[in-house]
Amino acid sequence: MCLCLWRGVMFGGFCCSGVCWDVEHSVGGVRMFGDLNVRRKLNLRLQNYNRRKTDWHEQTRRSFQISFVCRRYCCRITLETMLLRYQEPVKLKTKRVVYEENYYARDSGTLEQLKELSTKRQAFEESINGSSKITPAIAREMAGGITSPILQDLQKLERYLPLLENLVKCVEEKKNNPKIVQWTTDLAIRWTSPLSGSSGKLFTGPKYFRVDDLRYELGMTFFLYGALQRELAMEVLSTDIVEAGALFRRASGIFKHLAENVLPPLQPFLPPDRGPEATASMAAVMSTICLAEAQAVTILKAEEKGTSGSLLAKLHYGVVQFLEEASLLLRTSAADWTDVSDKLRKFIGVCSVLHESRSQRYIAAEYTKVESFGVAIGILRYSLSRVQSVRPSEEVWKLPFRQELDTLRNMLRKADHENEFIWREKPPRVDELPALEGKQIVQPIAYQPFGLDREFIFVT
Repeated sequence: MCLCLWRGVMFGGFCCSGVCWDVEHSVGGVRMFGDLNVRRKLNLRLQNYNRRKTDWHEQTRRSFQISFVCRRYCCRITLETMLLRYQEPVKLKTKRVVYEENYYARDSGTLEQLKELSTKRQAFEESINGSSKITPAIAREMAGGITSPILQDLQKLERYLPLLENLVKCVEEKKNNPKIVQWTTDLAIRWTSPLSGSSGKLFTGPKYFRVDDLRYELGMTFFLYGALQRELAMEVLSTDIVEAGALFRRASGIFKHLAENVLPPLQPFLPPDRGPEATASMAAVMSTICLAEAQAVTILKAEEKGTSGSLLAKLHYGVVQFLEEASLLLRTSAADWTDVSDKLRKFIGVCSVLHESRSQRYIAAEYTKVESFGVAIGILRYSLSRVQSVRPSEEVWKLPFRQELDTLRNMLRKADHENEFIWREKPPRVDELPALEGKQIVQPIAYQPFGLDREFIFVT
């Protein structure tokens, strides 16, 4: 081959001035015929080129390892962007309920229990409605020094739920008594529905859905309890990853209990105009979403421990599988409610794309380790096209997507550069890319009932 064709690529601009040399790469270096000085000069330049090639290759490989594999420091940087925020479930509001004014107690003990129920409900009711006149300092003292408003609300619910469960049990044992049925109707139990679409909104504010059944009150209280557990997990994520994962799993267990035990008896008595939160299918959707978030937190811990890229890819795709289950439940349960928030659908969709991209990045990293740059480039190009097609509607979702796009572009640029300079591999078609495999490793933490057993005696 004429060395003139190689100048500027291998020998830094050296030209053979029209003389063709027979160049052959071998273990011994280069074999040439011609002037000895020219031969020495060419051999020196070839050695320099090989050294530069080796140094560049190692430097590129190290940069790929840094870009593809998140270790402890990178993991901490991405804590705020690992999970997308979706706070709608916790935005429930309710109207006042006074038990002792509607249920007629036969003895003083029953009356005191009804008053206690009303007092404990009022405590969290004012908090979620934003109507509390208690200062933060007094609220902290009342909560035993707890400073987190979410923890304070959880504490209030945990004091209310055992009493409510006990009342529901007693009332349902006398459900054929027309007086008790009427007293329950007079409670006028009303809750908003932040997961509803347009049907849950009025010009003057959120719409309140009324269901004259104590089990509706129990179900909505449990829904709020699970939503607050989920919100607390997001709050502690930056300080305690393990606790955050446990809280997500606990929230999943609460929603699962709601879907399997609390709401099914209510379903036949729900009016057509009801919020999705009152249905067992929506509780199942929320339980699955919480599991997806729990697994995403588990991945953060796995990255800190230096888990292999192939396993991390499977864990990320396991998150996608959880989200696909939730999306399927939403589609197949559409008849259970009037409509559902478009924001919820978008949240599930954008989360799924984000974790699928992260899975593909780890798979691409594994292919670069075995010098299969063509496959790595094909995976990265497909992932980039998927992420670019998503337009996050919420401001808080845009930063994680911008970071994902920047990471993909940077990795693809480096892979293209090395492939063009050294390997010259052709990227496969989309249908030839390796299939993604998922691994789901988290389970809900089962809800344990408080087990309070008190007797209510009514005038019947």
